[in-house]
Amino acid sequence: MYANEDYLIELLVENGLLTDSDLEGARHKKKAQESLVEALVKSGKVSEEDVAKTLAVSSSMDYVDLSRVELEPEVIQTVDPEIAKRYKVVPVGFNGTHLYVAVVDPLDFDTLDAVRHVLEYEAEFVCATPSNIRQALVDFYGAEQVTKTKNQDGFSMPGGDGSPAENADAPVIKMVHQMLMEAYQNRASDIHVEPLENDLRIRYRIDGTLHKVASHPLRLLSAMVSRIKIMTGSMSIAEKRVPQDGRIQASVGDRELDLRVSTVPTNHGESVVMRILDKSSLDLGLPELGFLSDDQDVFNELIRLPDGILLVTGPTGSGKTTTLYACLNEINKPDRKIITVEDPVEYLLSGINQVQVKEDIGMTFQAALRAILRQAPNIIMIGEIRDAETANIAINASLTGHLVFSTLHTNDAPSAVARLADIGVKRFLIASAVRAIMAQRLVRKVCKECAREGQLTEKEIKSLHLDAGQMAEAKIREGEGCRICRMTGYKGRAGIFEIFRINEEVSHLINRDLTTPALRKRARELGMRTLREDGVRKVLNGMTTAEEVIRVTMSDFD
Repeated sequence: MYANEDYLIELLVENGLLTDSDLEGARHKKKAQESLVEALVKSGKVSEEDVAKTLAVSSSMDYVDLSRVELEPEVIQTVDPEIAKRYKVVPVGFNGTHLYVAVVDPLDFDTLDAVRHVLEYEAEFVCATPSNIRQALVDFYGAEQVTKTKNQDGFSMPGGDGSPAENADAPVIKMVHQMLMEAYQNRASDIHVEPLENDLRIRYRIDGTLHKVASHPLRLLSAMVSRIKIMTGSMSIAEKRVPQDGRIQASVGDRELDLRVSTVPTNHGESVVMRILDKSSLDLGLPELGFLSDDQDVFNELIRLPDGILLVTGPTGSGKTTTLYACLNEINKPDRKIITVEDPVEYLLSGINQVQVKEDIGMTFQAALRAILRQAPNIIMIGEIRDAETANIAINASLTGHLVFSTLHTNDAPSAVARLADIGVKRFLIASAVRAIMAQRLVRKVCKECAREGQLTEKEIKSLHLDAGQMAEAKIREGEGCRICRMTGYKGRAGIFEIFRINEEVSHLINRDLTTPALRKRARELGMRTLREDGVRKVLNGMTTAEEVIRVTMSDFD
């Protein structure tokens, strides 16, 4: 029961609560599965209260008699029942931003670290007796005993050695399991395990923003990294000098998750990033991506063209791949053959042929594209156009009757023309093959649970170039902050889009080698809505906030 029983017994003896004869008698009488302290308590040589008070004093904690404390329902609700039962902890009260949590053993540092990791509040620990903790769990969480099954939350994953991780009791295994479960429950897109000079920092990226959720002793790093590597089944726990990549398959109920694991050696140890790919995002339709009705109609028309290239541009993390997958799902029909070339293949799509690039064996983007063109596809998706050879193969494919989807790294849609020209594609080919270019960014959506009527500041109104007529019809919303959105006021993300259609006039302008600013100006005159302007529409209808749009479209402001 106690993490450091020998030290605890020394404390009890030093405080005059036990004698050597008490210890000798208890050693002879204790049962096989019973700890020595449990045997001493059972025989009446020392009380649970004395043990708890001794532990509290040695750890500079307060002792709490739970049988004499009235626990408020709102306090009990701060800790999930499964967490309370798993770690044998009971919340007892608030002190500002801190939550007092009763524990049995203040010397069980692994459990204390795990509890700090999973709570939404800063934890202040107090000490209570085991019997009082057990009774409180029965009274407030409705269970007579704490089950050790780790699959109660439906979260399961391989252990690397063939046994489920959830059947193991090692504290580090519990901690890693709980970290993954908590990250999923908080809708995190990735988990960062970062060794710093004095501690181990855990951060989650939620709705595009990193949040620090825990700090652990640096001594736990090696065990945590080894556990994560074992779960991949392919990474070496002995190799710590070079970067490694792996993959973990997990499930939550009937939902499948794919975790991409990357380790990099740093000055203080191996840094780990786990990207969480939730396959449920594949079911997103165009409205869920953030398209308003008019843009949705335009995009629906574009993805149903018989041939040509449709490019999606934006920086890393702007949702380009999710948009392309949503497009493929939208047009995936039995009478169409769709092939993708990706590095890596992020999601497995039903009914679609997906090719993984493997440059070490010569399966490059170029080699894969040449091969799949002999497979007679109707639609091709290229993960990213990175060089002239890939771009020219894609253009040739589009000019021979294929519809090609791909991505490009540019700040806005018109800049993609210059980018293709820079990597060596002739302008007349760009003008002939490209049907449309769409730039996108992701903005956080106002949390629906705590949304309230909001107001824009004068500075925001000026920055967004809003007039009185727009403000009169605006439905400005902002999140007040609640537990659902982790007090941020935002929950989930949606896209803002800039759709640049290449019509006959624009083709002539591209052939004339028009500069990007001039091309952008003419595109706006022809009706192209910029990222900022699309963002403004979504501010005015209450989907997001002016702060978000300004943040992600700074380069778009005059």
